[in-house]
Amino acid sequence: MFHRNIKLIIAGLFIIAGIWQMTESYIGNGIFLILLSAIPIFLYFKNEFILLAFLKLRKQDFEGAKKWLAYIKNPETALVQKQQGYFNYLHGIMLSQTNLTQAEKYFKKAIALGLSMDMDLAVAKLNLAGVAMSRRRKLEATNLLNEAKKLDKQNMLTDQIKLMKEQMKKI
Repeated sequence: MFHRNIKLIIAGLFIIAGIWQMTESYIGNGIFLILLSAIPIFLYFKNEFILLAFLKLRKQDFEGAKKWLAYIKNPETALVQKQQGYFNYLHGIMLSQTNLTQAEKYFKKAIALGLSMDMDLAVAKLNLAGVAMSRRRKLEATNLLNEAKKLDKQNMLTDQIKLMKEQMKKI
């Protein structure tokens, strides 16, 4: 909604107003304003449209997720680097259902920009392994599957990894 620097300015104004309220003996108002400044600071690091797109994807609503991501006009300037990674990660997930070529491009860009959670990185590498396997690039797919297995610490992707390894044996 707002540019990332404007969010920091708003947070700074809340903090200044909170300190001013405390000096005027309105301690409760000051504490409330300082706590309220946490919202724009949180939204600086976690873009609100990306969060809403994640919520839509949890419900398998791809059109709704595309709608929320479409609100981000210039991801290179409006988002910090990790947010750009998740922006590309979400686009890759949505395109992996229809267009593998573009999905591969988005997943590679997301991995290059960085994802903060190992699980998301594992899913991106697993999807890239699937794309590589569909293109008969067995060595690349094997490397990506091994990396995904290392990143999957909660063992949530073990079934998918085993299934893909079995499919690779058939190639």
